[in-house]
Amino acid sequence: MSAERKKLILALCIVFAVNIFLIALAQHASADLYKRGASGQVVSQIQTRLKNWGYYSGAVDGVYGSRTEEAVRWFQRRNGLAPDGQVGNLTLAALGIPASGGGGGGNSGDLDLLARLISAEARGEPYVGQVAVGAVVLNRVDHPSFPNSISGVIYQPGAFSCLADGQFDQPVAESAYRAARDAMGGYDPSYGAIYYFNPATATSKWIWSRPLIVEIGSHRFCS
Repeated sequence: MSAERKKLILALCIVFAVNIFLIALAQHASADLYKRGASGQVVSQIQTRLKNWGYYSGAVDGVYGSRTEEAVRWFQRRNGLAPDGQVGNLTLAALGIPASGGGGGGNSGDLDLLARLISAEARGEPYVGQVAVGAVVLNRVDHPSFPNSISGVIYQPGAFSCLADGQFDQPVAESAYRAARDAMGGYDPSYGAIYYFNPATATSKWIWSRPLIVEIGSHRFCS
């Protein structure tokens, strides 16, 4: 092999190695990670979400201390995440806080949460019924009687049985992501419903008193 060919091969190897390094560096930079010692607005958001949902009782001061770390561990254990006490992109998504470097835009965390809820609550339902479940969540966000965020509605205590029976932690169906996007895009086959239930399994007399709007699949959607 000639000296010039060896130089060319060496140069190509160097270029390849540099590209691999730059890709790895970019991926590392895009992954948000908040842990003990961090501070700032996102930490305040984390503390606020955890406090609103009963995981954290300390001050919302934007400082990631030991109490915040323990609250994060508790939240992670309850939601099927690795309880390392650090808030990476998966935990941010579960909290409904968009990851700044994830490339999914401002609604990426909300989309993931809504899709997970739809998959857990409407697995096996017709597609329009899956969209309707997502629409109910969004209708609650706009309703004065409910929290004003997707994460707040989903994690409101007692709001959805899937958070208690383990369904929320199951793999998310691809159709649930499509349904979440459609619901967030304004498609509402529930016609403004803020409640739904399965009449075959419902035990609450109160839910039966809600005015029926439409039936889709095995769910009744009510005002």
